Amino acid sequence: MTKCSTADTNMQEYVILLHGLARSERSLRKLALALEKRGYRCINHSYPSTKHDIATLADVAVAEALSLCGDARKINFVTHSMGGILVRQYLSQHHIDNLGRVVMLGPPNQGSEVVDTLHNVPGFRFINGPAGMQLGTEAMSVPNRLGDVNFELGVIAGTRSINILLSTMLPKPNDGKVSVERTKLAGMKDHIALPVTHPLMMNNAKVIEQTVHFLVHGVFNH
Repeated sequence: MTKCSTADTNMQEYVILLHGLARSERSLRKLALALEKRGYRCINHSYPSTKHDIATLADVAVAEALSLCGDARKINFVTHSMGGILVRQYLSQHHIDNLGRVVMLGPPNQGSEVVDTLHNVPGFRFINGPAGMQLGTEAMSVPNRLGDVNFELGVIAGTRSINILLSTMLPKPNDGKVSVERTKLAGMKDHIALPVTHPLMMNNAKVIEQTVHFLVHGVFNH
């Protein structure tokens, strides 16, 4: 876990960053640094994404990150991929009084056809863990059971892929892991699609600028 700050806690908003499946906080360091330069205090939190199911990961990862926010005036979230599902899971069970805005990058908000296709392939569960098995598109998958959102949510989807094989399992457009359509969620405040790939979108300058824009204004810069 990387904690980064530049100013007095009481004068700053916090941003909790949650990485995706089989990643670590290293994948979000560039984004965390960019947010810090904009005056946010950042909790770039790592969690064992392949060791537990989504409900357990949400209770552990989100709760741990929140405990590091002290008396923050406002707490925002920026997530990549499955990190967004952890936030949805946590907020379905808990209330955060000073919750600000949430930006999700490439979230499988309606699941992913990649999981539908590969979940029975030998080694898939070993690599992706219990949580990865819960990200399919069926009606009873965790993302689809969580339902609509009632917080300020902005979603950034990608339209390019560096994984040709996985892209064939997905409706177009997609980012190689999630289709643009399945990143959408009833109740979200704004949505934007950019020409970026799933594993690298968080490092893209346009994605970073749009993330900041939503945190500040509650909408993307269309």
